[in-house]
Amino acid sequence: MKKILGLVAVGVSLISLSACGNKSAKVKDTRDLLKTPLEKDVTTMGTFVKVTVYDKNKEAAVDQALKIPVTYNKLTTVNQSGSQIDQINQNAGVKPVKVDAGVYELIKAGYRYSAKDLGYDITIGSLTSLWNIGMDNARKPSQKEIDQVLPLINYKYIEFNDEAHTVYLTKPSVRLDLGSIVKGFVAMKMVNSLKENGVTTGIVNLGSSSIYVIGHSPRGASDPWSIGIKDPNDPTGQQMGILKASNQHVNTSGIYERYLEVDGHKYSHILNPKTGYPFENDIASITLLISGKDQTNGDGLSTMIYAMGTKKGYEYIEKMKNVEAVFVDKDNKVYLTSGIKDQFELTETKTFKIGNINDLK
Repeated sequence: MKKILGLVAVGVSLISLSACGNKSAKVKDTRDLLKTPLEKDVTTMGTFVKVTVYDKNKEAAVDQALKIPVTYNKLTTVNQSGSQIDQINQNAGVKPVKVDAGVYELIKAGYRYSAKDLGYDITIGSLTSLWNIGMDNARKPSQKEIDQVLPLINYKYIEFNDEAHTVYLTKPSVRLDLGSIVKGFVAMKMVNSLKENGVTTGIVNLGSSSIYVIGHSPRGASDPWSIGIKDPNDPTGQQMGILKASNQHVNTSGIYERYLEVDGHKYSHILNPKTGYPFENDIASITLLISGKDQTNGDGLSTMIYAMGTKKGYEYIEKMKNVEAVFVDKDNKVYLTSGIKDQFELTETKTFKIGNINDLK
């Protein structure tokens, strides 16, 4: 089992951008920034969460932001007895459970993605607990075990009461699992907290697979941040490309992010709620670039897109507003949606090649 480090925020002294615009297009930088940024991190939610801020005198703002993932880990984990999600699961078919406003908002967001019926369902908890991919006790369950839990996976078993802020699983043994969506949700709350406290230039990094960049990079008021995208075949090695981003969320997921190997076959952690097995398609990794106000659901969206495969996923992203994508398939072909081509540079050209989406069936 292995954890991929999908994204790396490239240090400002390590790389220069080749397409930052000419000098006449530069915006005067009036920011008074630290030469050495303030960096703090915390280990929670099964990963490390790091905040990097270049604005001066923002220690309190960073400390406040880092409390958010710790709080939501206690509220939403399914691996800890007493969390609000655990309470909902334990009371499935028994009674509604009142939850915090943020948790209620999070479950509603997961419900909306599930209702698209495109390979994502937040009631997948009974299946993920069978496989436990990414945990020390991961195993391949029997077909009988899988068949027993598949009827329990259906977002329609969730009932909401907006006035009382209660959530009710109407069928016994149904289990919520928000692991695929909570990190993006929490990170955006951290970003909003930092901005409300005056942060203009910084990074929120959740385990290197999900990065939010605040403002523009310290290089200049019009210069984007540089995000290194790792090789999905060798996540501990060098990056395969660089993505430029400003005030955006960059989310990468792939088949080697977490996996279970049994008899020489690698099973991805991204499970199909219809079959009970990990999805099998041509995608090695997906990197989403999300803009606009609603950047909270990059994790859920990437899971949904992964379920479609490269061709259909690409076509789906092309119809969306404020979302672009870099697809890497198992043949080491890279496919860029139309709005991201000027923001991505392929750096590992020996192994990877830019592909034409029209060549895929």
